[in-house]
Amino acid sequence: MSRIGKKPISILDEVKVEIKDGSVFVEGPKGKLTYKIPSLITVSISDGKVNVGRVSDIKAARALHGLARALISNMIKGVSTGYSKELEIIGVGYRAEIKGKDLVMQLGFTHLVNYPQPDDVKIEVVKQTKIIVQGLDKCRVGQVAAEIRRVRPPEPYKGTGIKYADERIRRKLGKTAATK
Repeated sequence: MSRIGKKPISILDEVKVEIKDGSVFVEGPKGKLTYKIPSLITVSISDGKVNVGRVSDIKAARALHGLARALISNMIKGVSTGYSKELEIIGVGYRAEIKGKDLVMQLGFTHLVNYPQPDDVKIEVVKQTKIIVQGLDKCRVGQVAAEIRRVRPPEPYKGTGIKYADERIRRKLGKTAATK
């Protein structure tokens, strides 16, 4: 039995959860999310808690059991509080700004880098070197943050590039002068 999958998910007061037509609908103060339940998984609501089970004990069902529970739990948290990722830009002359619906970054290339802002995720530039990605869906927020980071990942010698705020970059020593 999955240790994660067998834990019930408590439903917060401001969140409404419904199960219809093989999908879970979660609605809260921040918005709505939907998850299509795989055929090997069962979901039920009782006593203000969501219970996730599986139809059989085959390997595919065991793999989906904990995943489905984690995704539904993330949906409930997302519509109540939301998710955010912070990115930092490090480097001389490196900066970012919002122009219209695009994130425009100057990262030492010969051109500006435009990243179009998706509809389901909000990108905010606090300082010229700090970007905050916010949204309801944890997977989508992480994906957008990873796509922005991929434009100029941090390099190990000077540490310049785009990194997560809580990320530590292992620095390498450069070439050293020859010893006698």
